[in-house]
Amino acid sequence: MIDAGGNMGLRVYGAAVLMAAGALWMMSGTAKERPMLGGAAPESVRALEASVALRPEDARETQALAQRYLDARQPGLAIVLFEGAPAAARDDVRVQHVYARALIDEGRNDEALDVEQRVIGTCRVLADGRDAPVGCDAVLLASAKRRTDILRELLALGVQDARAQPEVSLAAYQNATREARVALE
Repeated sequence: MIDAGGNMGLRVYGAAVLMAAGALWMMSGTAKERPMLGGAAPESVRALEASVALRPEDARETQALAQRYLDARQPGLAIVLFEGAPAAARDDVRVQHVYARALIDEGRNDEALDVEQRVIGTCRVLADGRDAPVGCDAVLLASAKRRTDILRELLALGVQDARAQPEVSLAAYQNATREARVALE
């Protein structure tokens, strides 16, 4: 049988536990999630998203939105955009070039290398002076070649994610961009 003193102690203990739980619940409240895209970017991103939704086959708009996602450090959104885009947008070399950058930012260097090699293969006709497909220009071709050299060096050193191995990545970058000079006398 529980005496009056023991029963009172149990009630006080139970009340204290309930008050503590209630206080924790009141303090937690609802928390607003931090937006994925901060600053002034959301308004321009929303406008681009609406434009791409209306014209999903528009490669220029898709490229601009993917680049905006990359600028906001959201490469996953750029990848999902590319992978869900119609073939008319996905096949554009400018969109593929941005997609390769998103893959790099996600630590998928081997896939990014494959994409950049396709860009180079498509735009290679520029070197022969022939007409290139829409989107190919000398700047894009040079950028894709440079990125391909860096990716090859990273992969040769076993680096899949450059952010995970910054020292090795720096060495790979320096190796890939080293210039050779010849002095003529």
